[in-house]
Amino acid sequence: MGTVHIEAEKGQIAKRVLMPGDPNRAKYIAEKYLENPILVNQLRGELAFTGKYKGVDVTVFSSGMGIGSMGIYSYELFNFYDVDSIIRIGTAGSYTTDFKIFDILVADSAYSKTDFDEEAGREDVEIINSSFELNSAIMDTAALKRINARLGRVHTTEAFYTENKDYTKFIELGCKAVEMETYALLYNAKKFLKKATAILTISDSLITHEEIDPKAREQKLDEMILLALESIIKK
Repeated sequence: MGTVHIEAEKGQIAKRVLMPGDPNRAKYIAEKYLENPILVNQLRGELAFTGKYKGVDVTVFSSGMGIGSMGIYSYELFNFYDVDSIIRIGTAGSYTTDFKIFDILVADSAYSKTDFDEEAGREDVEIINSSFELNSAIMDTAALKRINARLGRVHTTEAFYTENKDYTKFIELGCKAVEMETYALLYNAKKFLKKATAILTISDSLITHEEIDPKAREQKLDEMILLALESIIKK
């Protein structure tokens, strides 16, 4: 039996999960990279497919957008489906010219000023670290595959459309880019003693205002996808 938000039966979701935000990206990954992918969830339009990658069971599960959606799905995957590892794969906006569009950022931590921590766990924690074990596998894989990936802190915001154009505070806190889901994923991983991190392709620069188009976000992020798949089967 599934949960309120996930219709998959227990056992239909692998211990290792990749989480793009977009259901279309989940479908693209499953069809291109997984052997014999099976659709195990389409409730509320969030798609999940389980198949094998190089003989290892992997589920690709779309998280939706924002802390709230990621918070729900990662909680249920860790707590009800006994998932061990989740790698978020998505896009982010760069706060620095050091990260240009199509560059790959591996989150070593996430900062957020959200109330998610207080409401979900009665605590006050603004910065949460990613899994050292997962990140080590990712960076080793990147070196082996000659993929230019770099570690950095991400800022997880709750507002996509914001009047605040002063990013100084976030840069001073060490944030290299901004996105909307990683903090919630890392919080739930910490809560349930599981492993989680995020691999993010820079889709736009808040400094130079360059950006990649929506279709490229969906289908031209193969380097990041390959890095995530090759890494998660090692842990």
